[in-house]
Amino acid sequence: MKKSLTEGNVLKVLVMFALPYLLSSFLQTFYGMADLYVVGQFNGADAISAVSIGSQFMHMITVVIIGLAMGTTVRIGHAVGRKDYQDASKIVGNTALLFIIVAVVLTLLLLWCTPLIISIMSTPKEAVAQTTSYLMICFAGIPFIIAYNVISSIFRGAGDSKTPMYFIFIACVVNILLDYLFAGYFSLGASGAALATILAQALSSLIALIYMIKRPFVFKIHLSDFQFNFNIIKDILVSGIPISFQDGLIQVSFLIITIIANSRGLIFATGVGITEKIISFLFLVPSAFLSALSASVAQNIGAKKSERADKMLYYGLTITVLYGLSCAIICQFIPQTLLALFTSDQAVVEAGSLYLMAYAWDCMFAGIHFCFSGYFCGCNKPMLSFIQNVISIIAVRVPGAYFAAKLFPQTLYPMGWAAPLGSLLSSIICIIFYLHIRKTQKIEQIG
Repeated sequence: MKKSLTEGNVLKVLVMFALPYLLSSFLQTFYGMADLYVVGQFNGADAISAVSIGSQFMHMITVVIIGLAMGTTVRIGHAVGRKDYQDASKIVGNTALLFIIVAVVLTLLLLWCTPLIISIMSTPKEAVAQTTSYLMICFAGIPFIIAYNVISSIFRGAGDSKTPMYFIFIACVVNILLDYLFAGYFSLGASGAALATILAQALSSLIALIYMIKRPFVFKIHLSDFQFNFNIIKDILVSGIPISFQDGLIQVSFLIITIIANSRGLIFATGVGITEKIISFLFLVPSAFLSALSASVAQNIGAKKSERADKMLYYGLTITVLYGLSCAIICQFIPQTLLALFTSDQAVVEAGSLYLMAYAWDCMFAGIHFCFSGYFCGCNKPMLSFIQNVISIIAVRVPGAYFAAKLFPQTLYPMGWAAPLGSLLSSIICIIFYLHIRKTQKIEQIG
């Protein structure tokens, strides 16, 4: 299973490596949207709101896990790039030990904090019961979510982005079938959607684990690798924690925006929830390139091919910006059509479409700072990505949404601009960081 990202045509290698990421993310988002779609067909606004609120919180937990697991992807990428396969196998073993602990602690903590989370989210009273059931079922399945994402991070660090795609395809098919069974036929509402998601993740995780054991990497994994090596764990955490915190803070900012929307009533809350699902779908391309650049840049940095890493960044920026601009323009013409896919409530469609028209511009700006974030992570400079996101959240995203809601209580349109303006600031900061890195490298070469 040898997948080198350090040789061949740069554009072709990057796109071919990013494509399975994109398809995997598409499938994962698709079955998340399927939950909302199926529940919307058989239930009212309370169940729809419960799934949108609950799934958004679960998305935050998932991206935090993925961010932490990115430490494994980057470290394995560096090891494979310098052909230190013994180190790569030890990283796999310590990753397994680390995330077993994370799974147990996180599951117990979230189950205990469920009532507090419901309260903090300002969940509309009509949706409290179903949101509680949804979250508790999902929290119980946290170990399966961690298992899938950690195993996928190992494959991707080794240069294989295709195999995780097959795992998520299985989960997608199973999830949709179970959605119709539990949320539709048995009328379990939000609880049925949660149960379908967790059972699908459990099956996917089991298949992924069996496959990893049966199918060898370019390096072999031995039982002796499953011994605590605190230096390796520290390296994984040093790389993963800033990424995890960064992604977590972004999702926290989205949750705060959701809380602001929830406080404005069920119609606005549901409109924002559906729009977030649509945006998460549109963000698949920039998200795929962020992940692909993290792994591919890591291998090239490990192989001491920094110029090739820079070319990958340039290609990623070009593709994601053009894609984001196209999405933003399209959303100006068919926002109501997109909202109507998930609800027949005309009031929700009208409120959400205005939010989507403004929010859609974030697809373009996010593509810029997503690519830079992937590049910084691959270069083992995750703090740069963390810093720019914190500044953006504190300076624009959260205060922008808050003041827009206060000043324009009758519409979601101004509030929708908080995210794209925040991403614009992030992009400017990323460009400044990158130019500083390039300048420093030139000075070092001259010296």
